[in-house]
Amino acid sequence: MAKTLRHFIDTSDFTKEELLDIIELSLKIKKCIKAGYYPPLMKDKTLGMIFQQSSTRTRVSFETAMSQLGGHAQYLGPGMIQLGGHETIGDTGKVLSKLVDVVMARVIEHKTVVDLANASSIPVLNGMSDYNHPTQEIGDMCTIVENLPRDKKLEDCKVVFVGDATQVCASLAMITTKLGMKFAHYGPKGHLLPDSPSAACMSVIEKNCQESGATFEEGDDRDLVKGADFIYTDVWYGLYENEMPKEERVRVFGDYQVNRDMMQLGNIGCKFMHCLPATRGEDVTDEVADSESSLCWDEAGNRLTAMRGLLVYFTQYQREQAATELTIAAAKEELDNFMASRDLI
Repeated sequence: MAKTLRHFIDTSDFTKEELLDIIELSLKIKKCIKAGYYPPLMKDKTLGMIFQQSSTRTRVSFETAMSQLGGHAQYLGPGMIQLGGHETIGDTGKVLSKLVDVVMARVIEHKTVVDLANASSIPVLNGMSDYNHPTQEIGDMCTIVENLPRDKKLEDCKVVFVGDATQVCASLAMITTKLGMKFAHYGPKGHLLPDSPSAACMSVIEKNCQESGATFEEGDDRDLVKGADFIYTDVWYGLYENEMPKEERVRVFGDYQVNRDMMQLGNIGCKFMHCLPATRGEDVTDEVADSESSLCWDEAGNRLTAMRGLLVYFTQYQREQAATELTIAAAKEELDNFMASRDLI
């Protein structure tokens, strides 16, 4: 557990052991809730959720996680707060640090969430930027751990990302190589990680491979998909404000649709993953998305699994600083005496 203030901006800031702890914690809490026990680990805590972009899974999963763990979430959508407007990002971080217990920020530019964290005295969790999507990474790894092929460990598995080098592709490449797995990106030239807004991740991936024994491959050779235990894809249209016209994306990515033929290139029992939303008929066929091999719905559910684990992990230091029964009783007595003296009770 995080014993001091730490932020969750990039999984590369953490050791393999720390990431595995977060994943295991997330799955332990999931098991508790499935058994009917809702641990009140966020009791009396408030999460501030900053969204510069629209979201379904991130918002719903964070709100549900806080509710299930006894806390409360506040939605701070586009135009609702002074983030980088009349108030600097740094000042927003300082203000929110006095009003809530933890912040989640889904931002357009990665620098925004970094600056927010640097100015905050409470944990800041990166809900997605143009560089990475670390909360998605934890949910994805929870899904992979729950669906490991028989007699295989994480380090034995191969994950293949198909299509555009989105921030989800970059994130998946970083965490799988950190954990010692085999990762391949099968995509068209000009749309591989070195060409993307997440190009800086390449040095991280290289370091991960050297330290963990992981492997990383990329290119437009379809043979990269062979031997996959998990085939993963994302939408073709890129980031919200830079959406590629349909005709163009079909021309560029048409050969990278995940269909039955592609799934057959993987190992026996190969599973399909997608961060969602999916554009059916483009990045994946209905036949694959709705097949027994598809994990994308369990994967969506594990966004909630990940959020619970992350919230608990990064607020642990606050619980260790919590007031004792003695200090609580003294504070209550002082308040009661004041209110009685003013006829307020």
